[in-house]
Amino acid sequence: MDIVIIGSGNVAAVLGRKFKAAGHQIVQIYSRNASAASELAYEWDTESTNYKILINKNADVYLIAVNDDAIDDVLNELKLPGKVVAHTAASVLKEVLKTVTEHYGVFYPLQSLRKEMVNLPDVPIFFDGSDEKAKHILATLAHSISAEKVVEAGDDARVKLHVAAVVVSNLVNHLYTLAEDYCRKEGLDFKQLLPLIEETAFRLRETSPKLAQTGPAVRHDAETIHKHLDLLKNHPQLKNIYVLLTESIQQTK
Repeated sequence: MDIVIIGSGNVAAVLGRKFKAAGHQIVQIYSRNASAASELAYEWDTESTNYKILINKNADVYLIAVNDDAIDDVLNELKLPGKVVAHTAASVLKEVLKTVTEHYGVFYPLQSLRKEMVNLPDVPIFFDGSDEKAKHILATLAHSISAEKVVEAGDDARVKLHVAAVVVSNLVNHLYTLAEDYCRKEGLDFKQLLPLIEETAFRLRETSPKLAQTGPAVRHDAETIHKHLDLLKNHPQLKNIYVLLTESIQQTK
């Protein structure tokens, strides 16, 4: 397929690379950040523009991969009748695109993507479309780049999925941040915890998180918990979260 990518950030960069690897042609990249767009255009041997009026009108698919709060600005005066246009946002309704084309949808990659990635990760894709043409094109595009699941998901399901994604990725990463800060202040090496982190995540491929739960909270080991809280007296933020999550574990049936 011939694709125009609108955006030059993390999602645009990684998806663009995956499209190229799958044999698609990126005919243009549009971004308000002319420098970032030019850099990606050079990498993909294509053209770039930072003028909306110059967006190529002959592509098969137009993918809007920008921050949620930038979508309205992109859509202002954008008209692509007859074309398939999709955004990549989890929490934005597909109907925001109805003024652009009659064939609109969502192409949501459920993965943490970074522009500097050397190895392209597997990316489950959740898609939706306004009509059968949009759904067919977006599903075909998704299957071409994803070795993982490709799932049709409406706005309601996609937003709920995003909540779960924030919990298992962003919130868990914040716990890593607090643990790293604790280790630094206590003269410990956070990297010594990496094998445990990797094993805990890998285990979930075989069993439910609930069944994999271990530690003093699930054992109701009050003595160990009290020792930990005493050690955390100089780390109030981490102590509060330790108490909150310990109580949550113990209340989980």
